[in-house]
This record gives sequence, structure tokens and C-alpha cells, in this order.
Amino acid sequence: MTELRTKMIRAMELKNLSHHTQKSYLTAVTGIARFYNQSPDKMSKEKIEDYLLYLKKDKGNAPNSCYSVLTGLRFLYKYVTEKEIPVTYSISRTRRKLPQVLTMEEICKIFCCTSNLKHRLILMTTYSAGLRASETMNLKAKHIDSKTMLIQVENGKGKKERYTLLSKRLLVELRSYYRKYRPRTYLFPSSFKKKKDQPLSYETIRCVYEDARKKAGVNRGVGIHTLRHSFATHLLEAGYDLRKIQVLMGHARLTTTMIYLHVSRKTLSKIPSPLDLIDKKHAGKEDSTDDPNKT
Repeated sequence: MTELRTKMIRAMELKNLSHHTQKSYLTAVTGIARFYNQSPDKMSKEKIEDYLLYLKKDKGNAPNSCYSVLTGLRFLYKYVTEKEIPVTYSISRTRRKLPQVLTMEEICKIFCCTSNLKHRLILMTTYSAGLRASETMNLKAKHIDSKTMLIQVENGKGKKERYTLLSKRLLVELRSYYRKYRPRTYLFPSSFKKKKDQPLSYETIRCVYEDARKKAGVNRGVGIHTLRHSFATHLLEAGYDLRKIQVLMGHARLTTTMIYLHVSRKTLSKIPSPLDLIDKKHAGKEDSTDDPNKT
């Protein structure tokens, strides 16, 4: 490991960046170092900007991919190198798409098509508590609190801790699952002998969801994160407060949760048009002005 890499990892740890963000930033720095076969702290501003233009024009990277590289390099030159290099290259990010949401009927189909008890419980837990895949992976038996009917989420996004819902139906099934599998540390441990008492990988959980979705004949909602989106939208449609949903989801900003207002068709369909708000009194006043006998 080079000295520069060691310094960068230390700086990222001090900034309390997530594992995913650290990995992304290191990939960005490694990419430019290999491209020029030179240490990034020895490069000029022009070289850095030429590399970003290469990613955009020659390699054809998507705007979000280029933006990820740009933020990684900016972190390096702001917090790690002795001299900050202000990169003036601006990348417009792609427009954020609305998340896909499944209906309750489609989600039931996915659960019913999963014959493996462990796999079904992984999907049910993810949906019923609105968890990220990484949060489901790291769940432990001690996090299930049947007294308060809450699930404790440790080390969520940004290493934050929160509590979310524990479904009564899920609790019954989890007890049956626990009696059968007797997990030691992690609620859903890896099945590999070499990785005994270790959490499942993201790829495994992704495959569990995708296999069940395809088997159920559900053509929409690619990616297990769809279950989390569906959790928030279904709560909103049931009439629950947006602020409470924000807390359950672990969103730092309410604006992030507000995207589900645009996703929920049921919620939007309940909003009356202002034309329908015009009552008979208003209509009477409007009609009276057009009466030719009153002029």
C-alpha cells in the first residue's frame, strides 16, 4: 500500500465516510493513477481535467459515473495532498428517476414463490421493515425486539442507528425459522462452511430476490431495493405521516422521503382538482355576473 493511499484511507475514516463511499473514492484515484502511470499528487490541473474529458467523450461513461470520479478526486486534492488542486470541470448529473414500486399483490406473489424458508424470511424482513440490503445482511437475532415490536438497525447508511417496524406476522415466521436454523450471530448467516457465522453477501441477497421475482412472473421492480421503495409507498398510501416514514427509512432529509409522494398514485388521486372545489355558492356568483337582465 502506497503512502498516499494510506493517507487517503485515514482521511476518509476521519470524515466518517461509509465503506461504499471509500471504495468509490479509491477506485477513482486508482483509475487516474493507472491512466497516466503516475502518482495522482504529482499531476497538473490540466492532466486531471483531460482525464475527466476522456472518461466522458472517449470512454463514454455515464454522467453519474463521471461525477463519482470527480468527487473522489476532489476529496483527494482537498483533504489528502499537500496542495489543493481546484478542478473546474463541471458535470451535470442525470435526472433522478422515480423509484419503481410493486403492488402488494406482486409482493405476495414473490413471497409465495419462495419455497426456501430462509430466502422467504430474507425478502419478508427486507420489505416489512423497509431495510436496505446491507442492513438485512447485518441483522442479528438480538436486534429483534418482540417486546417493543421494533427492529434495531445498527450501522445503517452513514453508520447511523435507528429503529424500524417489526411485523407481527414476520415475528411468528422468524420464531419458526430460528427454531430450525439456530443462527448464532447473524440472523441470516452464510451457508458456506468457510464463511460460517458470517453475513450473506450482497450478491446472494440480490440473487434471492431476482430469482423469486422472475419465478413469480413479476416483470417490474428489478433490484431488491424495490422492496424498500414499496415499503415506504405502501405506508404512505395507508395514510401514515411522511415524517414518521422518514424516521423508519433512516433518511437524513425529509426531501428524500418526499419522492414517494410522486410515486404514490393513490395519494395523488385523492387530491381534488381546484375545479371540483368550487361549490354552488361560487358557481352562483359566477353565473350572476353573466345574467343579461341584471345589467
